[in-house]
Amino acid sequence: MPSNEIQLNHTIVHASDRHLSAEFLAGVLGLEVGAPFGPFLPLDLGNGVTLDYYQKRDEPIQGQHYAFLVPEAAFDTAIARLEAAGVTYFADPSHTEPHRTNDLFGGRGAYFPDPDGHNMEIMTRPYARP
Repeated sequence: MPSNEIQLNHTIVHASDRHLSAEFLAGVLGLEVGAPFGPFLPLDLGNGVTLDYYQKRDEPIQGQHYAFLVPEAAFDTAIARLEAAGVTYFADPSHTEPHRTNDLFGGRGAYFPDPDGHNMEIMTRPYARP
């Protein structure tokens, strides 16, 4: 397979409660949680990538960062869902600008914590790369 055809297929998201965390993100993004696959609870994204939620009970969850490119209209809907759920969103990854969005690269973006403290990001434009 040529290197320009390599794609991310899935990644594991550690959670203290895989159902709670998967349903939370699915609700924000307007997706549906898939059927369990072994110890994993999948959340299929629109580009063929799956977030496989895996429940860890005996260890603390190390927070990670996950960024999602969403259409402009879906961004507004996701922000409304966060507000309705009482989840604070931020304009910056350090969470110092609450209830604000950013306008990086000509789009809009926001960060929010999931139930286990993962730093989730929604954005309407991908980051510009040199």
